[in-house]
Amino acid sequence: MPSVPETLRSFVAVIVTGGSSGLGKAYLEHAAKENPAARFCNLSRRKPDINLGQLNLRHISCDLEKSAEVSRAADDLLAWLTTEVPPGRVLLINNSGFGSYGKFPAPSLDHQLAMVDLNVRAVVQLTGLLLPALQARGGAIINVASTAAFQPTTYMATYGATKAFVLHWSLALNEELRGSGLRALAVCPGPTATNFFQRAGMKAGTVPDSFGMTCDEVVAQSWRALAAGRAQVVAGWKNWAMTAFTSKIPKPLAARGSAIVLKKFRLKVAGQS
Repeated sequence: MPSVPETLRSFVAVIVTGGSSGLGKAYLEHAAKENPAARFCNLSRRKPDINLGQLNLRHISCDLEKSAEVSRAADDLLAWLTTEVPPGRVLLINNSGFGSYGKFPAPSLDHQLAMVDLNVRAVVQLTGLLLPALQARGGAIINVASTAAFQPTTYMATYGATKAFVLHWSLALNEELRGSGLRALAVCPGPTATNFFQRAGMKAGTVPDSFGMTCDEVVAQSWRALAAGRAQVVAGWKNWAMTAFTSKIPKPLAARGSAIVLKKFRLKVAGQS
């Protein structure tokens, strides 16, 4: 089994969505430190604020919630791969995503649909448009799912469902790619120190610190899973134990259990009964 540094140095290019902050930025920084000779590309609305010396970073401004912009960005990426990136393996990291908190369709139906567009459609669309080039070069695809993928998430219904899609789609895609020189890895973080909770409408401290992880910890576990050739990784042993339990109980019971747990967070945030 290759080491993490060997695995990361095997890629000539790394493409990340949502690399301007949080987990996406951590993926860029860690990969650049291990493989500074690689070419990097970020797709997001804002350019990453990364200071790593002579980092060869291309930023493609893109609102991934909009299908037309994903298509345009994919064209730019394919041109970049053809003209600026030498032959070799490519790592695509589909990281962008967001959640919301409250009874469906709060805060609005448009917000819920935008979540589906970003968390699901953009992942499928970008991967599909790049897939022929990725298969020709070889490499890997990392799709960021969540521990929310393992059970219905009451009060976060759409978010949990989008991440369940990402998890199962990634696992099936990995099997379809078996033997092709390209593979997929589903990364399932638990609560992570990003701006996720703020955007979802939840206050800091909503989730116990014992279940939380830093972006650096999640990225490190992602790299180890990638080097080991795994198809799925749940970041953190407590999160692994929790998902192992909830994935085995009946789904209606899991939905009721998540309602009891997450309603407490709702009370904490909104002061409602």
